[in-house]
Amino acid sequence: MALIDLINVSKAYQSQKIFTEIDFHIDEGERVAIIGKNGGGKSTLMQIIDGSLDFDEGRRVVQNNLKIEMLSQNPTFKENITVKEAIEEELKELKDAKNRYDDISELLATDFDNKELLTEHSNLSNFLDHHNAWSLEDKVNRVLEQFSLKEYENKKVSLLSGGEQRRVALGGLILKKPDILLLDEPTNHLDVYMVEFLEEILLKEKFTLLFISHDRYFLDNIATRSIEIEDEKIRSFKGGYSSYIQQKEELLKSMQKSHETLLKHLKAEEEWLSRGVRARLKRNEGRKQRVFELRDMAKKNPSAINKMKLELEREQKNFDSNKNINRKKMLFEIEQISKSLGEKLLIKEFDLRILQQDKIAIVGKNGTGKSTLLKLLLGEMEVDSGKIKKGDFKVGYFDQHRDMLDDDKNLIEIFCPNGGDRVDVRGKNMHVYGYLKNFLFPKEHLDKKIGILSGGEKNRVALALLFTKKYDCLILDEPTNDLDINTINILEEYLQNFEGALLFVSHDRYFVDKIAKKLLIFKGNGLVEESYQSYSEYLDIQKTMDELANFENTILEEKPKQTKETKREVKLSYKDKRDYELLPPLIEELENKIEELNNCLASPECYQEKGLGNLSNELNQVEKEYEKKVERFLEIEGLIEEINNL
Repeated sequence: MALIDLINVSKAYQSQKIFTEIDFHIDEGERVAIIGKNGGGKSTLMQIIDGSLDFDEGRRVVQNNLKIEMLSQNPTFKENITVKEAIEEELKELKDAKNRYDDISELLATDFDNKELLTEHSNLSNFLDHHNAWSLEDKVNRVLEQFSLKEYENKKVSLLSGGEQRRVALGGLILKKPDILLLDEPTNHLDVYMVEFLEEILLKEKFTLLFISHDRYFLDNIATRSIEIEDEKIRSFKGGYSSYIQQKEELLKSMQKSHETLLKHLKAEEEWLSRGVRARLKRNEGRKQRVFELRDMAKKNPSAINKMKLELEREQKNFDSNKNINRKKMLFEIEQISKSLGEKLLIKEFDLRILQQDKIAIVGKNGTGKSTLLKLLLGEMEVDSGKIKKGDFKVGYFDQHRDMLDDDKNLIEIFCPNGGDRVDVRGKNMHVYGYLKNFLFPKEHLDKKIGILSGGEKNRVALALLFTKKYDCLILDEPTNDLDINTINILEEYLQNFEGALLFVSHDRYFVDKIAKKLLIFKGNGLVEESYQSYSEYLDIQKTMDELANFENTILEEKPKQTKETKREVKLSYKDKRDYELLPPLIEELENKIEELNNCLASPECYQEKGLGNLSNELNQVEKEYEKKVERFLEIEGLIEEINNL
């Protein structure tokens, strides 16, 4: 059943149409990714779903008492509130519900036939189950630790950076677990370990989710459905990003086949029209009009097909960049460098050689020194000890501040500072519009001032400008932030064709896997490791090693813990005891219902009478309820086993 429906919704900003009569719904438990270029309407759709933005036509239908929450790009907090207080503030309703539940449990111990209390107790139990809110304090502490906020828990939120404030807001929302959670680029300002924790929570807690992300592994791991916004319409695809690309390929083939059929039909009709007088008779005007419509379709189809084809090629194409370059040419030679900031050791006695064709990704947790290394290479910082030898070559630098852009100039002035409308790109002279079209800028943007462009558009300008210069080495700090997937594909194409050295900091696992030939892994406390694995392989191996280490520690600590904690109190609550008695017959009843529905689905006579769609939906709901109750029963059995082992 849909939690929210948009029916024939249209939206425009002045003369610019964003949506024209779109339909959209989201069901409970769905995790829907929004894909589309920047400025195409992704955030607009989010705000319409949220209810914070009006639309021009259509209907928005929402289930009663539905709670929708959205992660703001610039969250606001109460004045003088601390980090821990800000997260706990989001959990007030859950804490009040848990306290009331505990109070009623005590009352029921002596007044166990009170129907009103039993009803309220059951409702509170379902509410706390849905939000998994039985041990909130433990969850708050885990979020603080996993989002690297523990050291700031008593610090005022207003003193944190923008990225840290976003992590505080995100932490509160995932613990609160609204009926529908809306996330706009949630992985920005998260390192890869924080992203893995976020993925774990979203999957384990079975969120209903609508989100925008350029992190293609995150899309694959989280999305149950992807929707693409293009040409004022919404198109839906099953699964995450990889599935979306595959289905787009199939759609392209279908469009090409339809276009070939259209051309054959048009040719026959054109021959009829060319016969002259009979085509001009009044009774044939309709057929004649159809020929003109076919002509228009034939003109439009190749444009749409080529556009889709180009996007797919950018995603799938791997370029050979080994073009007569002397790989032995040295750019940087780093000898035993160390660097601290305050009391924090970031780099310790590190050696590295950077050759002309190296493509190196710098990865690791936030705050471990990745951007510091870039600044040392650029000469913006001095090493504490050791040496950095730099050859005679030109370095291009890109960061999130876009310092190379002048807000008072328009695109033509930025790209053609000496006048004219031509630009040199890797030895090729191009019209500036022809070049900027590759970065998804329409012609009408050429006269726009840089200052009025969005953050994503400014990033596209900065990248486009970077590739018009001749550099031997590119240094990029989080280049994919604020870019849509189409633009990231363009960036990847240029970087794969780039013939010099490339060093970049990124938390985007897909981007790193696709571009990097080597990793520099910042592990903290000054330790930097080199690896020639893909980033995904490294993370998988690291995760397995961490799990083994935790397992070994658990075994080593088990005996002393059992000795010290034998007297700790472990007991079943009133709810645990009641659930343990009531769940087995309910589980058996659901098993019988599942068997009954499967038998009906196997019988044409039965499913034709009841409706195939209705049966499938009912089976899906019953199976979800069955899994939930089995999970709860096993949880109580685990508690009983723990009590018996004490």
